[in-house]
Amino acid sequence: MRRNRARSEVPERSTSSPAVSVPGVRPFSPGPLLNAPGQSRGGVKRRNPFANIENTYNSPKKRAFSHTDGEKAAVAPVLDGKLKERPNAGASLREELLNTDRRKQHERTTVSLSEDDCLFEEERSTPVLKSPEAVCPAAPAEVCVEFPADWSLKTRVLFTSPQSFSWAEHLKAQEEAQGLSSHCRAQFTSTPANIPDPRGCVELRCGFQQCLQFWQHPSMPWLSLFPRIGAERKFSGKCVPWALDTTLQQSLMSDCSEASTMADSDQGSSGIMSVSLTSLYSLLKARLCPYFYLCSYQFTVLFRAAGLSGSKGITALLSPTTRGLREAMRVEGIEFSLPLLEERRKSKDLTESVPQTDSEEPASSAALSEHSENEEDDDEDDDDDDGGFSWLKEMGVQDKIKKPDAISIKLPESVVLVEGSNTFTLLNFLINCKSLVAAAGSQAGLPPTLLAPTAFRGATLHTLKARAVNVKTRVRTGYQDVCSLEVTGPIMPHTLHALTQLLRPAQRGEFSVGLYTHEPTAVLNVPISPSSEPETQPECVVQDLGRCGLQQSSVQQLAAPSILGKCALRQLHMRDYSYSWKT
Repeated sequence: MRRNRARSEVPERSTSSPAVSVPGVRPFSPGPLLNAPGQSRGGVKRRNPFANIENTYNSPKKRAFSHTDGEKAAVAPVLDGKLKERPNAGASLREELLNTDRRKQHERTTVSLSEDDCLFEEERSTPVLKSPEAVCPAAPAEVCVEFPADWSLKTRVLFTSPQSFSWAEHLKAQEEAQGLSSHCRAQFTSTPANIPDPRGCVELRCGFQQCLQFWQHPSMPWLSLFPRIGAERKFSGKCVPWALDTTLQQSLMSDCSEASTMADSDQGSSGIMSVSLTSLYSLLKARLCPYFYLCSYQFTVLFRAAGLSGSKGITALLSPTTRGLREAMRVEGIEFSLPLLEERRKSKDLTESVPQTDSEEPASSAALSEHSENEEDDDEDDDDDDGGFSWLKEMGVQDKIKKPDAISIKLPESVVLVEGSNTFTLLNFLINCKSLVAAAGSQAGLPPTLLAPTAFRGATLHTLKARAVNVKTRVRTGYQDVCSLEVTGPIMPHTLHALTQLLRPAQRGEFSVGLYTHEPTAVLNVPISPSSEPETQPECVVQDLGRCGLQQSSVQQLAAPSILGKCALRQLHMRDYSYSWKT
């Protein structure tokens, strides 16, 4: 069809006569045939005579003509009106319109196109259309200026941002000293809302040094005492001279303990009350310390002051627990509850409840009580199903028995909540508990680790390790520079909040946080059941804990009821000074 159309448009000519130039048609020479005699098999590639930009649908000339036709159609009514008003001016108006059309057509078609560029000029000149989402302005999202409190302990926090973290390294001696002094005196300097040069901001650098401080007992420079659960491999191979020396174990306990009048004198070292633990509880009761952690090789205990996490009095969360530990607490007269177990039991009752008919006789109260007790025992047995190795941990000989690595005590639903005056009874129970200190293994004779944001008796001031690194990450268009700040150590809730408050102006409201949680403590975010008493306002809590050593914004965040349940924060993002998070 193409050849027939070409023959109809171009007149026949002899091979001996020269090529006739026809206006409007490009001359075409077919070249030698592929199978012509005396020719090689290679041949010459023929060009398509119709491969011209003028033959395409969206060519510049056709666009110019179509545009001109549209303009003529739009101008026609106006022209008719003017002709009616001024009949004598018709010729001049038509002449002016034709001149205008010719000038516009000349301007559009003055682009020089070569034979090689004609096929691709259209692709280069066609604009790229954006999606409707990119063109239309997005609706303003709700700004979240705060993230929920996370009561779990973190082992590592990784901040990433397009802005550099160079301001967080190479602190001067004066800045480091000022940060330490401000931490010990609980003095906080307000950071500017807009920081054009973070490296030159003294308040920012001193505040960063202040955020990295925490108090710990005991302190052994050659040994990391956090985390303690599942750290047998970490302790193996380290210098632990007290492991096989009973005298050294008693000396280590006596260095951080003194005789207690509330304990029997014939109980030996197990009946000795820890000075450090008693000091922390006294500070907590006086609201001079907001909270503290007790980390043993079996469980972790979180003590919180009154008013935090929506509570009315002092609360304590202990996790994980075994059935034997809970029975021992009942024997000591400690009243406690299992929040997650009760929540699961309520949901189970709602799903399995069957409406009672008139023909069925109501069960007696004794039978119902017996049924509930049996159900509770069954639930606790299910929670304590850890493969039969819990009793080995209680005896302290779990390292002597070879067992699969997959078996470990992970009992999230066995978390115990103690409230009010029962927390003091729990304190005495922990001090006199023989299983608080391992009797064998790599942690034998090592007291539990105490962590607090404020100073207490026998504590040592420690500093979290911070390191700023600039890396390149692969993106869709190549590589992108990403700045990171890594903080390692026992990171408590107030530390995470204080760091984000500093990074908010320093990174211009844009950063992300990767949170590495100590898994046994993730369940400490369990909410407390609301009491019948009127709820305490956050302003009152901030005023009551004004001397606890934390910033008012941190106290206000920690005073809100927990909403994370048995989960912990895994990722935290700030975009345009607004938070979003993932659990």
